[in-house]
Amino acid sequence: MIIQIVGSVGLFLYGMQMLSDGLQKAAGAKLKSILGVMTSNRVMGVITGLIITLIIQSSSATTVMVVSFVSAGLMTLRQAIGVILGANIGTTVTAWIISLLGFKMNISMLALASIAISLPLLFSKNTKKREFSEVLMGFGLLFIGIEFLQSSMPDVTQYPGLLQSISRFNSDSFGSLIICVIAGTLLTCIVQSSSATMAITITLAYEGWLGVYAACALCLGQNIGTTITAFIASLGTGTSGKRAALAHTLFNVVGSLIAIIVFKPFLALINAITPGDIFTANIEALRELLPIFLSMFHTVFNLVNTAIFLPFTGKFANIIEHLIPDTVKDDGSYRFKYIASNRVDTPEFYLIAVKTEIEKMANITKKMFSDYEELCFKKGNVEDDIKELKKAEDYADQMQEQLIDFCVKMLQDSQSPTNAAVLQKMIRIIDETESITDSIFNMAKLNESKRKDDLHFSERAKDDLKKLNTITGEFINLVFKDSGNPFSAEDLLLAGEYENRIDSMHDMLSERCHDNLADRDCNIKSEMLYLEVIRHLEHIGDFCHNIAQQSSAIKSTTPSFSTEK
Repeated sequence: MIIQIVGSVGLFLYGMQMLSDGLQKAAGAKLKSILGVMTSNRVMGVITGLIITLIIQSSSATTVMVVSFVSAGLMTLRQAIGVILGANIGTTVTAWIISLLGFKMNISMLALASIAISLPLLFSKNTKKREFSEVLMGFGLLFIGIEFLQSSMPDVTQYPGLLQSISRFNSDSFGSLIICVIAGTLLTCIVQSSSATMAITITLAYEGWLGVYAACALCLGQNIGTTITAFIASLGTGTSGKRAALAHTLFNVVGSLIAIIVFKPFLALINAITPGDIFTANIEALRELLPIFLSMFHTVFNLVNTAIFLPFTGKFANIIEHLIPDTVKDDGSYRFKYIASNRVDTPEFYLIAVKTEIEKMANITKKMFSDYEELCFKKGNVEDDIKELKKAEDYADQMQEQLIDFCVKMLQDSQSPTNAAVLQKMIRIIDETESITDSIFNMAKLNESKRKDDLHFSERAKDDLKKLNTITGEFINLVFKDSGNPFSAEDLLLAGEYENRIDSMHDMLSERCHDNLADRDCNIKSEMLYLEVIRHLEHIGDFCHNIAQQSSAIKSTTPSFSTEK
């Protein structure tokens, strides 16, 4: 019997995971647009968390995603709090599906029909159809798991002694409620799915093994236990990720404690808004009413919890920041923060993080070139300026290494041709951007050599170099002007014009330098250094044009996030 029950729960979990994975893959593009509203107000954050959890059918995946985003700096803690609250509401839908379909319909017919429809789609060459087949297959396996769980439960009348022992925990005493809350927490921590433990609770209640009080207390424990997934994910993150995980835990723990304190009045409220009277119903009627009652209890609990905490989001965030102070010292090195979790299988979530890092890299590049232009006409010692440019160039090198390494890993795991194509273009953009920083630093070093060796350019050469610098700077600003959005066809055309202008000017200046070298009176070192500088500027033009081409080829990009509080 125990093996049957454990196997049934395993089948339910596998179906739930397959359903979640399929929904994440199928809804990837929609998720990207939904995620864009996370930067709005706290109410929109709740709605965002609710919608995402409804789409992917996993509050654990949503909360792990949020912890990852906060850790990577894509969201603030205050934004994350609203999304977490919304995810808690969204996860209650699974209980309603189980209650309304799992105990009211012929589950076998529903499950087998779902699997039958999914089978031909599973072998389709169309990616979307295969993703949809995963959704249907997961849906079918989920309900087969529920049916097996029901049939595995022994008849309560055959075990009067055991039922009498269990009945002691079905009382409304404080001690019994605490024991049931702890049991629900531990069970959810073990299976890492509140949906699975909710299915077990509803089934036990439906079969007569659990009463109203014990089942509701188990439900409260499940809300606490489901925070374990985000907590585990936060172990590999910095301070921000740990704060988000703690917020999730405190919401559910404090909310559950409040619910226990007002347990009886709260149950009376649920009874008043649920069809039938749970307290006066006979055994047969109770069996029919309990699944709906528990689903209503689960939903109202999370709605009330959200209503309590949402107005105090800012103050609550301050408390969490006080509990987990920022102790990490910035040593100037780059670290790409992300969470690798089997709970988040959609690459779109990680593409957002990479896209944001590319924007940071672009801003570093623009500042480096601006600093280089100032350096060219600066009088006096420039050693400190060179050191700052070296730090920025080293930082860009670290970004390139870590980001490309991550993108390659994602590319190897990607099952979507679209995501694979985007990743390849991102890798090229990262590589070309880092090459620009190398050229900028090399030009700064050449400028330093020019000063040390007391080399001079003619006034005409200086004017021409200044023009080439200006054109190159404009090109860099064009390419990186809005790296969070696709490069338009007009911008790509303009990028081609900029590259042609830089190439033409480079060729002209290069030819003039070679003519000068034929003159016996020319300073060879000056001319060779000049050639080297304009060569780097021409290379930057090539790198910029390559970035423009790759950016324009990305038809759908992930949204960037504001970090405004």
